[in-house]
Amino acid sequence: VQLQASGGGSVQTGGSLRLSCVVSGGTFSNYALGWFRQAPGKERESVASISKSGGDTYYRDSVKGRFTISRDNVKDTVYLHMNSLSPEDTAVYYCAAKGTISHSSVYYTGQLYNYWGRGTQVTVSS
Repeated sequence: VQLQASGGGSVQTGGSLRLSCVVSGGTFSNYALGWFRQAPGKERESVASISKSGGDTYYRDSVKGRFTISRDNVKDTVYLHMNSLSPEDTAVYYCAAKGTISHSSVYYTGQLYNYWGRGTQVTVSS
């Protein structure tokens, strides 16, 4: 299973970006998915997660109301729409997939995920 993230870039405070992550080599609909990020000198943290069905989501408090995770089971792609970006959102963003039989469970612990993408850089300047 391979995950390829894209869509990162440099924006100013208040700007928006949409990250995409294409999952290949497996059955996309079998996976719960998540976005994580890691800023320089900081530990990796969960940003948002979505269940296998797409009906359940999780967001860390600092991104609630600004970020939206979604999935397209036809395009085998998970998205992270990011609005009202601030310098604190600057990080490398990673997508991850976890095989699960649960249609509704979301997972925000990185150790639970089976597969990871290589990351895409998001830089927000003030």
